Amino acid sequence: MSELGKKTQVPVISFSATSPSLTSISNPYFIRTTLSDSAQVAAIAAIIQAFGWRQAIPISDDTDYGRDILPYLFDALQQTGTHIPYHCLISLQATKDQIMEELFKLQTMQTRVFIIHMRVSVASRLLLLAKEAGMMDEGFVWIMTDGLTNLAESLSSSIIDSLQGAIGVKTYVPKSKKNESFAARWKKRFQQDHPDDTPAEMNNFALLAYDTVWALAIAAEKGSVGKSDFIKPYRDTKLPILESLEVSKNGLKLVEEILKCRFEGVSGKFKLINGQLQSSTFQIVNMVGTRERSLGFWDPETGLSKKPKPKSGKTYSTLMTDLNQVVWPGESGSVPKGWDIPVSRKKLKILVPKSSFPEFVKVEKNASSNNTEVSGFSIEVFEAAVRNLPYALPLEYFAFESANGQNAGTYDDLIMQVYNHNYDGAVGDINIRENRLQYVDFTLPYTESGVYMIVPFKMVQKNIWIFLKPWSKDLWFGAIAFFLYTGFVVWVMEHKANPEFSGSRTHQLGTILHFSFSTMVYAHREHLENVLSKLVLIIWLFVVLILTSSYTASLASMLTVQKLEPSVTDFHQLIRNGDNVGTTNGSFMVDLLKKLTFDEKKINLYNSVEEFSEALLKGSQNGGITAIFEGLPFVQLIIKQQCANFTVVGPIFKNQGLGFAFPIGSPLVHDISRALLKVVEGDEITNIENKWLVNQTSCQIQGNTISSNHLDFNSFGGLFLITGTVSTFALSIFVIIFIHKNWHKLRSIGAENNIWRRFATSFNCYNNSRNLTLSAKPPNREISLQT
Repeated sequence: MSELGKKTQVPVISFSATSPSLTSISNPYFIRTTLSDSAQVAAIAAIIQAFGWRQAIPISDDTDYGRDILPYLFDALQQTGTHIPYHCLISLQATKDQIMEELFKLQTMQTRVFIIHMRVSVASRLLLLAKEAGMMDEGFVWIMTDGLTNLAESLSSSIIDSLQGAIGVKTYVPKSKKNESFAARWKKRFQQDHPDDTPAEMNNFALLAYDTVWALAIAAEKGSVGKSDFIKPYRDTKLPILESLEVSKNGLKLVEEILKCRFEGVSGKFKLINGQLQSSTFQIVNMVGTRERSLGFWDPETGLSKKPKPKSGKTYSTLMTDLNQVVWPGESGSVPKGWDIPVSRKKLKILVPKSSFPEFVKVEKNASSNNTEVSGFSIEVFEAAVRNLPYALPLEYFAFESANGQNAGTYDDLIMQVYNHNYDGAVGDINIRENRLQYVDFTLPYTESGVYMIVPFKMVQKNIWIFLKPWSKDLWFGAIAFFLYTGFVVWVMEHKANPEFSGSRTHQLGTILHFSFSTMVYAHREHLENVLSKLVLIIWLFVVLILTSSYTASLASMLTVQKLEPSVTDFHQLIRNGDNVGTTNGSFMVDLLKKLTFDEKKINLYNSVEEFSEALLKGSQNGGITAIFEGLPFVQLIIKQQCANFTVVGPIFKNQGLGFAFPIGSPLVHDISRALLKVVEGDEITNIENKWLVNQTSCQIQGNTISSNHLDFNSFGGLFLITGTVSTFALSIFVIIFIHKNWHKLRSIGAENNIWRRFATSFNCYNNSRNLTLSAKPPNREISLQT
């Protein structure tokens, strides 16, 4: 019809054509007086996000109406992290058996959230058969789009009965005196024309139809379109029929007037932009009994809310608490989890690798029952997480092994089994890798991350300068500075009172140095006279005692204790030397080592801790290996059993740790991850570690660093602070006394202009001054007479 309108330049106005593919951009004579189906997809996505569902399956009829909404719906759901594992298309001519076959296919999937977007004729048949198949019971979720929700109350009682608990989205039409008056007039008119029939309730389509005709009448009146005049084209019998149609003279003018229409109609504000009504508030309803019950509203700016016009300043919400309580299918009050184990089987099929580290995953075959029994650290962590889920999750383990009992492939092959939906998940010592995320989703990691290198120890060789190593450089320089400072302070206070600190400049400098460093071995021979200098010396000798004791102890430890260090600290050294390295058979580490430019021929694969240890003890020269490359959990396990011979270097590479793998979009990923947090943050993880990892040996891990006996300046910071403060305080008192006794001389020095001359005059004043009185014994009379 819109194509005919375009050819004849006659406006085609629709209040029910909601397909997003119809736009005024491609056809200026098409006018939509309703909302496009694309306007409601954000509201549907917000509902799914609010209830925490991770998957949803759209069900639509195989028509333009059913298909055109899908690209917009997929985009909206993907933005909220909702996965769409399948899309169900039902033909308009589908038989009962064909519909039941499609419904059974849906039952074999885990997803239990369905978005239904169909014509009423097809939807009525589908809903009746879904109820018959038990898909309207507790645990299922049905969300209806605007087209079906608007007509739900006008359906037959049997179809309404099959919709119990379903959620619907429809355009919100606020109540007003205008539409209440219109509904009353319509009911009165209907009873006059059809006295024996019950009048139907006014739905949104009826209100839009009335406003559409009203807008057309206004446009025709304003545009003075009294009659339809057409221009007859040139007659040519060879032209196609569409090309020979007459063209309207007033069509374009009528379109312009319709687009200008602005009024408050029975359906709300009538205003067209780009040839159609704009996105507005949607009402979310719940089918309960024979009528719909309001759950809340969705607005493009504020999201979900219980009222149609929330308070200004409200942020966009996708919270379940912003909706009223829902009555779900089966008259259930608890929110469905959105997925379930398919009806075709009762347990989830979990694939388990044959690990090289039985402490993580141990697979055994029960001889009597022939069942696969699994245990280990990874298995117990997973089962602990399952116990923390808010619902029961039956499991069945399957070993990833060949007929001879070995691994059926690499860990990447195991991931592909989950990707191909042969299993519902994979549990074990599986590293989270970026390339694997293309095929599966991982839970949060349950171990620490990082790739490390295990290498043998080597003896640390002693050298002739070992006597300098007990102290760090900053401590050496700091100690020398305090030795000199203490000697200077003592010299200042003893220079005039003590003849041993007098004499020529060379003699005085030698005295300062001798006194300073001789205190280290308590060999100073100078006798002190001043009380303040004696106080400084007492504190300083206490500091020297602690310094020398610590130095002696540290040096003795270095000389007598054998020290070990890693034989290799940089993996580039291994590449340059062409050394052999090792890793676990089937591990991703092989690809990583190749990326690090290791020669593939130099990479050896092993299946147990014993094989690793034997090869590492041999070394590359004897057909073994020089280093092991593994993830942190396995490194800790190896080193705890061999800490006497090996040490850890790294991390040399970052990774995400170990996780559990599930198909992309699986809702189990989110639920298991939340449950894992409870396990890891509680005491349960410690108990599991103690059972499988920590108590395997009494040997303790030494780590990747060698302990150091170096003493640094910070080790004695408090002592240096005390002696420095006392020395400075004593010097300050001495200077104050000197200034007080010689104030009459020093006052005349202030007239000097040159600062150096002032300093020289002050020093001469000090040098020629009388002895200060803070002496420990009476002043020497002879010296006093000479003065």
